[in-house]
Amino acid sequence: MEENQTMVTEFILLGFCLGQRIHVVLFGIFSLFYAFTLLGNGAILALSCLDPRLHTPMYFFLSHLAIVDIAYACNTVPQMLLNLLDPAMPISFGGCMTQTFLFLTFAITECLLLVMMSYDRYVAICQPLRYSAIMSWRVCITLAVTSWTIGVLLSLIHLVLLLPLPFCMSQKINHFFCEIMAVLKLACADTHINENMVLAGAVSVLVGPFSSIVVSYVCILCAILRIQSGEGQRKAFSTCSSHLCVVGLFYGTAIITYVGPSYENPKEQKKYLLLFHSLFNPMLNPLIYSLRNSEVKNSLKRVLGIGRTL
Repeated sequence: MEENQTMVTEFILLGFCLGQRIHVVLFGIFSLFYAFTLLGNGAILALSCLDPRLHTPMYFFLSHLAIVDIAYACNTVPQMLLNLLDPAMPISFGGCMTQTFLFLTFAITECLLLVMMSYDRYVAICQPLRYSAIMSWRVCITLAVTSWTIGVLLSLIHLVLLLPLPFCMSQKINHFFCEIMAVLKLACADTHINENMVLAGAVSVLVGPFSSIVVSYVCILCAILRIQSGEGQRKAFSTCSSHLCVVGLFYGTAIITYVGPSYENPKEQKKYLLLFHSLFNPMLNPLIYSLRNSEVKNSLKRVLGIGRTL
């Protein structure tokens, strides 16, 4: 075994293997989605900074979510687009490990940010009189920093376990980016510890937070039904439904991929689920918040000067 081991300096990402013509079509479609992702999340981030009316805890967390989504897309999509045009284009060993680390960091951070956003909505609707005291800027900054810190630290654990592994088999990764489970399949050593850590990490950052979000929204729903004002109910449902759509898309695809029964399903199914998770989710998030939230639409009108009286 040791005689057959060679120092791996690069990997080949197999991508989708659908033929050159389809690859060109996908390149155009995914390029548009990538541009929409950057523009949409960039607009949310800009509005949160420029409009004083959006300087609230909810939009503070939403701006961090936009940063994560932009980083998500920038981490995986450019390499995927290059491989659609040139399937034989390699990615360096260091670049692959960096991509794996960043993907895990942004995924874990987004999980925790969605929990913080649900807590913010819980306090706003269930304890409105204490909202300003509980969700102070100091608390919001602490929660955001904690989310990023946990994301980095947990990803470092996976990276530290991954780097010492010898890679002496095929250098072809059956994925469109360096997804950790796909990379582990190329190692010529026992990877049970790594795989168990991935599963344990997925349970801890997906099932646990998702359960807390479900509990918080049960409490929110009960509180909304007790609101006497119809306008108050509509406003509460509007802000919460946007967040619930984002939570459902993000946690749904992630749990099915890493925790649910499809964890052992064919590789191609997981690949397309992660494509939706890493490309379509970041693109849909700003659309969901802008279409379902009147505050965002009104803020955009104010920033662009639409509707100003002459």
